[in-house]
Amino acid sequence: MRDAAQDFSLPFTLSEPAPHTAPVVFNVPHAGRVYPQAFLDESRLDPLALRRSEDAHVDRLFAGVVRLGAPLMVAHFPRAYLDLNREPGEFDPRLFLDKLPPDANIRSPRVAGGLGIIPRVVGDGQEIYARRIPFAEGLARVETLYKPYHRILRQRLIRTFADFGAVLLVDCHSMPAPTMASSGRVRAEAAPDIVLGDRFGMSCAPAVVAFVERALQSRGYSVARNRPYAGGYITEHYGAPANGRHALQIEISRSLYMDEKTLEPTAGFARVAEDLLAVSERLMHASAALLSPWRVAAE
Repeated sequence: MRDAAQDFSLPFTLSEPAPHTAPVVFNVPHAGRVYPQAFLDESRLDPLALRRSEDAHVDRLFAGVVRLGAPLMVAHFPRAYLDLNREPGEFDPRLFLDKLPPDANIRSPRVAGGLGIIPRVVGDGQEIYARRIPFAEGLARVETLYKPYHRILRQRLIRTFADFGAVLLVDCHSMPAPTMASSGRVRAEAAPDIVLGDRFGMSCAPAVVAFVERALQSRGYSVARNRPYAGGYITEHYGAPANGRHALQIEISRSLYMDEKTLEPTAGFARVAEDLLAVSERLMHASAALLSPWRVAAE
């Protein structure tokens, strides 16, 4: 079985602050933009079309949190190649040449949409591959990229919990701006700038979500909760508020900071990065107090 990690000189990075000042860890799983040539060769799409699935530049938007005192984990392999925000067994039977193992989760809504752990389509629904691929190829990506990534992330969260008595994972994403519906009822300008996902209250303390929401609104952003993005596997898997472990997903409208056709940053990029850094700083300063009731409950 081919070791998929060999296609990347650096599959992911965990940037550590000096010192770590607050019980907050930031994670960017979908901004990777290193495309292996073998993957490009087996795709029916051009590189720009493949990049439609990226949360482009989100790692750059949040890069400043490290100097504030928070760890930042970033995947460098692309989401179209391997999706870290899926269960490890969410395989799409329509993608592979072989029969899948019996424990594969082939009936999840994400798999049904072609967006399993090895995506079959990009964000706008275009098929990625010219033909089906061997299951061993997909499994290699899981074993040599997905599992090491989650192992390092899990260890960093455990260490943060040990140091502070509680931990908050901020899972950072971007979302496409909605297109104008033919009926006229869905309008891009009515869509929120930012969506906060806490699995409808299951993954994060309400006080944390409310604090982030108010901080973003004070910077002029419209904010929604859980619709249309409540959080994926990462938020669900790492968020357990009753145990002092919290996970909050943040989705930022790409139209705020980049050209969605070319994927190039626009003049709005600097302002969005500055605002996110300011909100992150406020969150880090308040995090101990926000999480303290849950720390006591966990103990």
